[in-house]
Amino acid sequence: MSTLIAIGNSQGIRIPKPIIKQAHLEDSELELIIVEEGLLIKPVQKTSRGSWVSDIEQVYSSHANKKDSALLEDMLDDSDLEDYTW
Repeated sequence: MSTLIAIGNSQGIRIPKPIIKQAHLEDSELELIIVEEGLLIKPVQKTSRGSWVSDIEQVYSSHANKKDSALLEDMLDDSDLEDYTW
């Protein structure tokens, strides 16, 4: 059981760690929804596109100074074009 506690001019609730873990709320932004029986607390559902910029930046930074010698070299190889009649 939890009780409301004073936090400045507001009130808050302490949620026991086992409940946070069971509800998959760790490190999540939370959405508060007023329902007939009280308050529903659930993690904010982010769109899959919401983190594209940071994901791409992470990939770029983790592959900085690396050369893509496999796929890129194959795509730029025009030696097979000699077999075609233009």
